[in-house]
Amino acid sequence: MVATLGKNSEFAEVNINNKDSLEAALSDVDLVVHAAGPFQQSQKCTVLEAAIETQTAYLDVCDDTNYAFRAKSFKGRAVDANIPAITTGGVYPGVSNVMAAELVRAARSESKTEPERLRFSYYTAGSGGAGPTILATSFLLLGEEVVAYNKGQKIKLKPFTGMLNVDFGKGIGKRDVYLLNLPEVRSAHEVLEVPTVSARFGTAPFFWNWGMEAMTNLLPAEFLRDRSKVQQLVEWFDPLVRAVDGIAGERVSMRVDLECTNERSTLALFSHRRLSVAVGNATAAFAVAILEGSTQPGVWFPEEPEGIAVEAREELLKRAAEGAIAFVMNKPPWMVETDPKELGLGIYV
Repeated sequence: MVATLGKNSEFAEVNINNKDSLEAALSDVDLVVHAAGPFQQSQKCTVLEAAIETQTAYLDVCDDTNYAFRAKSFKGRAVDANIPAITTGGVYPGVSNVMAAELVRAARSESKTEPERLRFSYYTAGSGGAGPTILATSFLLLGEEVVAYNKGQKIKLKPFTGMLNVDFGKGIGKRDVYLLNLPEVRSAHEVLEVPTVSARFGTAPFFWNWGMEAMTNLLPAEFLRDRSKVQQLVEWFDPLVRAVDGIAGERVSMRVDLECTNERSTLALFSHRRLSVAVGNATAAFAVAILEGSTQPGVWFPEEPEGIAVEAREELLKRAAEGAIAFVMNKPPWMVETDPKELGLGIYV
């Protein structure tokens, strides 16, 4: 990898659980990108702590609610150290949070209406080329109760239930997605002040969805929360997943829907042929934004204006969407869906 990146790069081996090891590696570094998942069931934010101690800017691609809010608890220390830090700064969560923030901002400022419901829908073919890590993350999430919000009330639901058939537009089509416990639900509810928020995920081929549904019903939650046991499952399934990945490809799509008080519905849509490239572009877009000074000292979610300044969001989304097969912001659903039906007089459903 160093040979590929060129002479300005070097390799350093660290123990991610050893603060001294991390601090040594982070001395004289501008920014650390923490991508060593899965983040589920991790009890400490060692990389963030080391970044604060060495006054190094920080970004992670966390997709776990507990980890993300544990990272947020270091906000005061990050402010004191005068370092900017963003948690959940990947593609989803990450770019999807910024898409949601822009939908909400447009609704309030341009349409003078108040958001009522925000729905995140995600689709990835197979493992998206990410292999064991995304597999472990998915299995660990099946052991977590889903937190969603309904009219301001926090509700808990069974994982991988509440199936919806969502239209991701041309190149992806209609896909089944299921409830999962993802950090952008809570952060969007609290930061963007939307009363009803949920997030769903689906994969392909369809039998992977059936398998995950079966695991949720057949395996005890305690088993699915045990990282060592889940790692064993991953080792069993990984060869099969990789074989199917060769057929399924690694397309990814994110659709964010916003419904408002005046019955106005808008969406944002992002689709890419390769998850691995999309994640790289998304993470790099956040990294560049931090280095350009778009993030204030503290620990922030992507949708917070102190995390990615409002005026910097458009450029971040443009960078993240490089090479995308579809990128749409703030449009009515009928403009992107594959087979909208016209009721007459230009009204579509």
